Amino acid sequence: MPEDIFEQIRSQVEKDKVVVYMKGTPEAPQCGFSHTVCQALRAVGASFASYDVLSDATLREGIKQYSNWPTIPQLYVNAEFVGGCDIVVGLYEKGDLEGVVQSPAPENAS
Repeated sequence: MPEDIFEQIRSQVEKDKVVVYMKGTPEAPQCGFSHTVCQALRAVGASFASYDVLSDATLREGIKQYSNWPTIPQLYVNAEFVGGCDIVVGLYEKGDLEGVVQSPAPENAS
């Protein structure tokens, strides 16, 4: 895995508050799990950036190594990995997702 993919991912998750790595796009998800994560984020009024891992094989494999999480989609908030579809759905069902995506960045964030 080229090291620059990790720098690219780091830059992407730091650029936007809420970031989803998914299959497809929010307007045209290419798997049910990606669709579900987008729906949950929309339901809590979150705006988010997304990256289509199907359009970039290096990104698809790199994000799995970056997060040490084997599946897509993946949600990041304030540059921190939150989880995949099951975790996002669990947060949504408990009523905690809105608080997670609206949480302020840590004071010491660079």
